[in-house]
Amino acid sequence: MTSKISSICIIGAGPSGLAAAKYLLAEKSFNEIVILEARAQAGGIWNYDPEPGPGDQPYISPVYSQLETNIPRGLMGFSDIDWPQDCQLFPSHEEVKTYLDRYAKDVHHLIRFRTYLTNLTPVPDGRWSVTTRHSAEGVQTQCFDAVVVASGHFNVPYIPPVPGLKEWTAAYPNAVLHSKSYRRPETYTSKKVLVVGNSASGSDIATQVEGVCREPLLHSVRSGAEGDTSSRVYKPTIVKYDVSDRTVHFEDGSVESHIDAVIYCTGYRYSFPFITSLDLTNGERVRDTYQHIFYRPNPTLVFPGLNKKIVPFPMAESQAAVIARVFSGRLILPSEEEMERWEREVLADQGDGLQFHVLSFPMDAEYINMCHRWAGAAEGEGKVGKMPLFWGPEQYWIRPRCPEMKKAFAALGPQRHKIRTLKDLGYDNPHRLPSPDQESPETPSKPRPALPV
Repeated sequence: MTSKISSICIIGAGPSGLAAAKYLLAEKSFNEIVILEARAQAGGIWNYDPEPGPGDQPYISPVYSQLETNIPRGLMGFSDIDWPQDCQLFPSHEEVKTYLDRYAKDVHHLIRFRTYLTNLTPVPDGRWSVTTRHSAEGVQTQCFDAVVVASGHFNVPYIPPVPGLKEWTAAYPNAVLHSKSYRRPETYTSKKVLVVGNSASGSDIATQVEGVCREPLLHSVRSGAEGDTSSRVYKPTIVKYDVSDRTVHFEDGSVESHIDAVIYCTGYRYSFPFITSLDLTNGERVRDTYQHIFYRPNPTLVFPGLNKKIVPFPMAESQAAVIARVFSGRLILPSEEEMERWEREVLADQGDGLQFHVLSFPMDAEYINMCHRWAGAAEGEGKVGKMPLFWGPEQYWIRPRCPEMKKAFAALGPQRHKIRTLKDLGYDNPHRLPSPDQESPETPSKPRPALPV
């Protein structure tokens, strides 16, 4: 990028969009920063919709009534705002929304609420034409020097194709749904239920429904199945639906009949319906991105928040710090050839599919620290700008233990609401926070690449 960036449009006032706005403001380099938000409030998917409606509606939140985070609050927070002392260790969705409302106060004046992005198109001079629709102001078009697409990847639910599923859905319209439309376990009281998928939401929803449905709950997983119990039976992959008697056939030859409800917890696909002029995605990954952020052909278009299996708020800050410094000109991106080489290396390592943007631990920690060092190498560092957190021994100790911590937390039942700290839960972390120039205590998952500067 050689021309100066003066105006920036941010798509979405969720965690990534809010973080981007804060870090851009801190650069003191831009004349105009606008956040477009389709909802009436900030917070993105953390805006709970009690009655979600059809699952294919793009701006319906996937948050359900009893949702609690799967990351302890000390690890998942932003660097410049603490969680309240009376917040439970794994915050409820209400507590997260309140936290995000506090985080958004500094940039609230930048947000245009109830504003739907209908078209984003590159123009010949290198800028971006942004067309929006608002119920009161109608359709408007404005050009920006740069665009931050922080619309998230929890909009388009994915249900894998299975023979007979289409006929089943037609015959029993409310019997199959995606976790995006799930809201409360009471809906499944005394029903025979099959949950598909073993992600965080799959495990959580299965545990909730297990307590009220007709026993046993059926749980279809590809891996990670625990032993069957009186209240839950694990099943392999579904191979066929039979609409005649609501029967499901599984990969091992077993059959279950008279199933009342199937809940798919099978993730989402990337989708940018407002960008039709660029071939960005097949749903499984976003093409031509450098460091999972910068659109290589024109890096004034960026996509924070693409990564999966990460801790989202610290990741949002880390990416925002780099984006802000590149847009202000304090960091210079590598050549297009070098950025393309990076993408080829990730393709060779993780494939051209769903794993491309996955950063399982310790890759997420290494990426966060890479962004910290990258941002710290900017010209004039220390005079302007914000710095994200650096992950050291404490974060590295907590991160791989999150699943077992959440399981121990959930097992406490109503008493869990009184748990405020890891020590309350029985985990005593011996590590201290390091200074940012200390190396991470763990061995990297692969040789650490040189800084992308």
